Amino acid sequence: MKTVAVLGGGPAGAFAAERLAEAGLKTVLFDEKLAWEKPCGGGITYKAYSEYPFLLDNPFPKKIVRQTVIGAPKTGEAAMNLSKPVLIYSRFELNKMLLERAERAGAAIEKTRVMGIERLDRGWRLKTRHGVAEADYCIVATGARNPLREVGTEWSAADTMSALGYYVPASQERIDIQFLPRLEGYIWVLPRCGHLSVGICGKGEPAQKLRARLEAYMDERSIDRKNATFYSHMLPSLETRNWRSNRVSGNGWMAIGDAAGMCDPITGEGIYYAIRSGDLASRVLLNDAHGILEKASAYRAMLSREFTRDLEFAAMLAKRVFLGHFCFRTVPQRMVMFMQRSQRFRDLMQDLFAGTQSYLDLRARLLRSLGGRREKLMQFFLDRVIPENDRVIPENSGVLL
Repeated sequence: MKTVAVLGGGPAGAFAAERLAEAGLKTVLFDEKLAWEKPCGGGITYKAYSEYPFLLDNPFPKKIVRQTVIGAPKTGEAAMNLSKPVLIYSRFELNKMLLERAERAGAAIEKTRVMGIERLDRGWRLKTRHGVAEADYCIVATGARNPLREVGTEWSAADTMSALGYYVPASQERIDIQFLPRLEGYIWVLPRCGHLSVGICGKGEPAQKLRARLEAYMDERSIDRKNATFYSHMLPSLETRNWRSNRVSGNGWMAIGDAAGMCDPITGEGIYYAIRSGDLASRVLLNDAHGILEKASAYRAMLSREFTRDLEFAAMLAKRVFLGHFCFRTVPQRMVMFMQRSQRFRDLMQDLFAGTQSYLDLRARLLRSLGGRREKLMQFFLDRVIPENDRVIPENSGVLL
């Protein structure tokens, strides 16, 4: 293999390019925008920076956030001091750092748009705005709005969520999360260096309605939009049934990050899955034990072992978490109440924030931790909201193997 083309320069593509170039492969990264800003994202969990310490140990500006406050209508708020802090970058700074690392590792970076790709007998022909290029293998990291129909996840509108928000010239030290009535999603206030990111992500509602919800919240909290910049973006949010047929690889290509649908359906987190899928794809590509035709299935199997079964289960949980009811309250209201009253539940939420608690093991952990009359309601919550995963997600499910 002589040349690998990485199509896209976000966190997934930049990290894959770094890994491949570092191993000695000729690697060319194509991206029209390179470092650019997004309303969402920039949050790095403990799970991510413990696996990849450079995400913490670097000179790039970031906020280290040690407190979050979660609220739900008519229930008030619950505060958590985070034992494993969240790092928050602007996406511009994060992408810039990752692209610089890729370039230092030896990757060539082309600021151009890939208009189309054509499969050859051996390799690919890429049509860009600046001409034609050829590669032996393609890593597809073109994001949720992947324009290349031949490769990457195939989804309908039901497999996406909208994320939009404002960059507000203000500051605070905590993360705010607010659940809203009848919304499969939430509002966030993230402290970044030099501004706040105040946004909303949601599924099943038009962007105009989501923006109205967000602006009503900002007015209620006296968050000024006068000098704020508005941004919007689309995120993958695959329906449960579509995880099993998710198109993540094929003959001569592997998709990573958003282009592979790798996003948490509950939290909307994508950065860990972007970087991790880029890492896994590069490992498969560099492993000579897999022939070219075997690499696609090897990558799918690796994703399934690492996290796609967990994300498939999360997609089923999402509707119950955001839209479910029991005991005359919504599930988000009950979650906030449990956090207000139970240290065990706050510990659980801490680990979900840190990324160290999987969804597949959620029920087992709650069963182990429940005890005493005061927590009987939580047992009811468990039975109604979190089913036994082996009845929902069979062991051999997930992406096709």
